[in-house]
Amino acid sequence: MITGQRILDTFFPMLKGGKAAVPGPFGAGKTIVQQQIARWANADIVLYVGCGERGNELVEILQSFPELIDPYSGRSLMERTFLVANTSNMPVVAREASIYVGVSMAEYYRDQGYDVVMVADSTSRWAEALREVAGRLGQMPVEEGYPAYLASRLAAFYERAGSVETLAGKPGSVSLIGAVSPPGGDFSEPVTSHTKEIIRTFWALSKPLADARHYPAVSWLESFTDYSARAAQWWAENVSPKWSSRRQQALALLAEADELERIVNLVGPEALSSSQRWVLESAGLIKEAVLQQSALDPVDSYCSPQKQFQLLDLVLKFHDGGSHLIELGVPVEQLIELEFSGALKRLKSTVTNDDLTPLAEFEEKFEKVFSAIRIEHQGDREAVS
Repeated sequence: MITGQRILDTFFPMLKGGKAAVPGPFGAGKTIVQQQIARWANADIVLYVGCGERGNELVEILQSFPELIDPYSGRSLMERTFLVANTSNMPVVAREASIYVGVSMAEYYRDQGYDVVMVADSTSRWAEALREVAGRLGQMPVEEGYPAYLASRLAAFYERAGSVETLAGKPGSVSLIGAVSPPGGDFSEPVTSHTKEIIRTFWALSKPLADARHYPAVSWLESFTDYSARAAQWWAENVSPKWSSRRQQALALLAEADELERIVNLVGPEALSSSQRWVLESAGLIKEAVLQQSALDPVDSYCSPQKQFQLLDLVLKFHDGGSHLIELGVPVEQLIELEFSGALKRLKSTVTNDDLTPLAEFEEKFEKVFSAIRIEHQGDREAVS
């Protein structure tokens, strides 16, 4: 399933008929992430269930979606979108029912051979309604007051996702994406922990990233997907066979940079070697040039799979070229002072999905500069010897 969001498609992909969760504390951007998925997912029908949401958020969807154009059909996004509106001032029983109304509608269109994406915002408020109804019925509460059947109800909901072949022989699918709002961002609370055991794609939102204005604030350290092996087949056939190796290299770089940042915070950057400093610089480029994506940018709001891969491949080629120069003895300060970093970060907003030639031209530019630095350094070494 293509959402047009680089950190979701490239790093933590989801398949049609799959199930995913978007957990995150208040202010981390759950609603924006889900709205972006609803806007740009390559599905025939999108169902947006506002379960206990604020009324102004649903009004925003009603106002913005008719003005947006579906990149796949060229028509208004509202033509393929259904809204199940259950605002926070509606009865609790209606909130509990809203999720089931949405998934029943999704199955109705799936059985007609459509690919349906259902976005539920949020399952935490649905679970709170479940808790309140269970309390009124006098049922025994367990952890944090939720009823004992919370896990089974969540599983019964998410297990309705899947791909089928209809009686007419057409393929159809229901993909379920649920937002989770853990109090205080505690992922160990019951709704998040039970959901994590059920779903196969986990897009964990980070409050520190959101506070740093890094959007979408999906944590590359806490998120995971079980669909990467299947997704690799699609990427190899449609974009590039190098997708899997490049993805693993980028995730390894980000994990290594996280460890190095802890060392820097303790003892300062002087404790790092030149290669480690270059890893930090390259990880920063991945974060800003690839992972950051503005929902309000007319160019960058939706990113095609081809542009996603070429942006990532370009940043990693830049990293590989710099690493080779550092191995030859080139000072890391000389590489950091090059003017390519800023231009590399701006490419995502200047290069359109229809014309990717500027990415190849940029690669030629920095390869020429790296080649010149290598020749100059080798000449200096020969002169010294």
